[in-house]
Amino acid sequence: MSEVFQKAKAFIYKNARPLDLFRWQYHFEGGSKDAVINALAYYQNEDGGFGHGLEPDAWNPKSSPMQTWAATEIIREIDLSDCSHSMIKGILRYLSSGKHFNGEYWHNIIPSNNDYPHAPWWHASSNQKWHDDYNPTACLAGFIIRHADKNSTLYNLGCRIAKEAVSTYFKHGLLDNMHTVSCYIRLMQYAQEAGANDVLDLDALRSKLIEQVSYSITKDTSRWNRSYVCKPSQFFSSPESVFYPSNKETAEFECEFIVNTQLEDGSWNITWQWDAYPEEWAVAKNWWKSQIIIGNLLYLKEFKRI
Repeated sequence: MSEVFQKAKAFIYKNARPLDLFRWQYHFEGGSKDAVINALAYYQNEDGGFGHGLEPDAWNPKSSPMQTWAATEIIREIDLSDCSHSMIKGILRYLSSGKHFNGEYWHNIIPSNNDYPHAPWWHASSNQKWHDDYNPTACLAGFIIRHADKNSTLYNLGCRIAKEAVSTYFKHGLLDNMHTVSCYIRLMQYAQEAGANDVLDLDALRSKLIEQVSYSITKDTSRWNRSYVCKPSQFFSSPESVFYPSNKETAEFECEFIVNTQLEDGSWNITWQWDAYPEEWAVAKNWWKSQIIIGNLLYLKEFKRI
């Protein structure tokens, strides 16, 4: 395991963005949480939202719900939970502004994406359904419930959206979009942390998500290294998770998979690409590799493999 760690570390130090280098140092070298926050702040705009390619598949510098969601994931990762922190207050300001919000969903694709290098799935077209599910809306509603003042209009909005999201989920069968599933999981976790049992039936949501996670994980592990598939780490990264008991064998296998598929340069294979911007994709691919390295090593760490 030491070799896996050292090769991963070498890739990070040679290739990562400052933000991801500081994330690596925070998790594995006793680095500063403030260093991560300070680097992340450069991706935040004056309106409180995030842009500038924080999510590497869209290089739009303007604020968008999807890039802002990416910021909330890092905020959660480093356990920045102070609701009075300027970064969190900025996000809440952006979400309360009505930008990129149609009253039901935050838009997961915005038209200005087209003006900058981006993956085809972030391209806006005139006949496109931009708001066809709760990715990332369910997660952003959860962020509001966790961090907004409970007496605020924004908190009430977050509660309404969360209730609508869960109601929609229960009216349908199991979902096929793993990213939307992740947003429902995050909504549940935020609501649990906020003690918002009066907002959602968390026991019922947990039960359905346990069934959902088992359904969503790609059981054919031969596809994992060559296709864009769903592994346990998409939903949980610790044996302490409520989703672990039902997926124990596959979750443990992922540890072996991570160790056995590391490339010589310390990274892991990227199973997607964009064709329209080959030069920018070459850069974005390295950014993704750094993110995947951090995720994989955190997974191994939580499973006590490193």
